Amino acid sequence: MPKLPSHSIETSDEAGVRFLHFGSEWVQGAMRIARPWSLELEYTRELMLALALRPDNDWPRTVLQIGLGAASVTKFLYRHRRNCHQTIVEINQAVPMVALQMFKLPQDEARIQIEIADGIEWMATARKRFDLIVVDGYDHNARFGGLGSEAFYRDCRARLSKQGLLALNLFGRSRGYARQTENLSQAFSGRLLPLPANDEGNAIVFAAAGSPIRLDIDGLRAQCQQLARETGIRWGASITRLEQAVSSKPDHSI
Repeated sequence: MPKLPSHSIETSDEAGVRFLHFGSEWVQGAMRIARPWSLELEYTRELMLALALRPDNDWPRTVLQIGLGAASVTKFLYRHRRNCHQTIVEINQAVPMVALQMFKLPQDEARIQIEIADGIEWMATARKRFDLIVVDGYDHNARFGGLGSEAFYRDCRARLSKQGLLALNLFGRSRGYARQTENLSQAFSGRLLPLPANDEGNAIVFAAAGSPIRLDIDGLRAQCQQLARETGIRWGASITRLEQAVSSKPDHSI
């Protein structure tokens, strides 16, 4: 079992929204109390643009998440991808209990498996492959650490299926952002789609393995509209950032 981080875990409620904190003012997750299944934070909604990039109602069948947080992505996929099995690797053994008690994490061992482990070590020794890997792992000071290394990204690529996609939440305003994206590009042979940072500084990046993804903006808009109808997700300015990211790719593919 990994050493339990020394920081505290707190929640706060404001204007109908419950926030998760790891011993600092940084927000590590959020849930609108009246809509616990919705994705409250913009960056979590942008992570789910992965569903538009791989437009199949039966995708993903297997998901790996590094970092549980407030279980926002876990709950969204649990509700809207009912054939999906999720594996969550969380380093802090107290976080799942907080997610269960305060953020309505479903108790369903058949579809949600939680492992308490260091994500870097777990990824290096894993053998199973996943359709979607979501990496959203920050410490209490909003640092990414070893989760941004080329070695870790290569381990992620090795764990992706033939329809595999990696979705990462990075902090676009940090000094390490350029190094992280370069490491990611090296590990994935340049098959990246980095979105511009949002107003909070979160920058979502997708990296593809297996089958190429054709980036047709009209088709992506249509997929996003369909997802909005099916799930109620509110894309807002995320579609504009997606369009900007696609326009920066000369070959319109990843």
